[in-house]
Amino acid sequence: MRQHSIPETMKAAVMKEPGHIHIEQRAVPVPKADEVLIQVMAVGVCGSDVHYFEHGRIGRFVVEKPIILGHECAGIVAAVGSSVTRLKQGDRVAVEPGVTCGRCSACKEGRYNLCPDVQFLATPPVDGAFVQYMTIREDMAFPIPDHLSFEAAALNEPFSVGIHAARRSKLAPGTTLAIMGMGPVGLMAVTAAKSFGVERIIVTDLEEVRLEAARQLGATHTINVLNDDALPIIRELTNGRGVDTAWETAGNPRALQTALYSLRRGGKLAIVGLPAQDEIALNVPFIADNEVDIYGIFRYANTYSAGIEFLSSCQHDVMTLITDRYNLEDAQQAMERALHNKSGSLKVMVYPNGMQ
Repeated sequence: MRQHSIPETMKAAVMKEPGHIHIEQRAVPVPKADEVLIQVMAVGVCGSDVHYFEHGRIGRFVVEKPIILGHECAGIVAAVGSSVTRLKQGDRVAVEPGVTCGRCSACKEGRYNLCPDVQFLATPPVDGAFVQYMTIREDMAFPIPDHLSFEAAALNEPFSVGIHAARRSKLAPGTTLAIMGMGPVGLMAVTAAKSFGVERIIVTDLEEVRLEAARQLGATHTINVLNDDALPIIRELTNGRGVDTAWETAGNPRALQTALYSLRRGGKLAIVGLPAQDEIALNVPFIADNEVDIYGIFRYANTYSAGIEFLSSCQHDVMTLITDRYNLEDAQQAMERALHNKSGSLKVMVYPNGMQ
């Protein structure tokens, strides 16, 4: 390992139990031969972090011991392992948070997001990025240009979900898309859809501040479902035909049903959001009669380089999403802010090594 001026200990924000985060001193990890040590500069708070903070579990993933949250991250290479050749100390990088085995059938097929042995940051029992330093396998760290901020680079993680959804649902230029739910993933999905050349992007949400953000990012039509029924409006906007593709990003059963009914015959539905319950009623005759293609979306694969390239050209747009900033010492307040989603809050960002 080659390193320079790296402390022996660091601060880490540890969730001792759901709802309670404490700042601890921990040893700075030493990278293995194929790993790099990252000085973490920015970490976005994700919906999954909020779920673990509030409930202590997401489906089969259960918090059974203290865990460090945070997986949307970027930083500086502080040291490299003995066999690392692609990166060097001082490189600025975005971190893809899921280290896969590379040997199973899913990995060999290029669908490594389905690897059964993935070690994903902040998914129990794996610790995450609310730390000043962390290690990651070299191939999971992607260089970023000097002009791209660490905050924007961290947003490449939720942006990748949108890229993956676009690829899975075969999004094409000139088509129409409806996105249900304008949380951080939904908002980044708008950006992804725009990058794929979608002609008309119709979005729904309950909060006007999120709809305004969606308009800034490229949504052509916004619907506040507190005030209006989305389906008649979508039908009117598409001359009664329905949209080519619909994405549900909120994890809301009613939003999923609306997404399904918004489709044209032969349309495509991508399920991105995860609802609290395992089973949701869907109209099977409608699905069969209209030959609806349904795609499950689980994280992403092979998206990071493309995401960095696009974000490098539209950094100003996505930076408007970051509304709340906290130092690592205030991780408890950051999580509470994201949990309660107070008016005006879109994306919460944490800075383990201080705001730059």
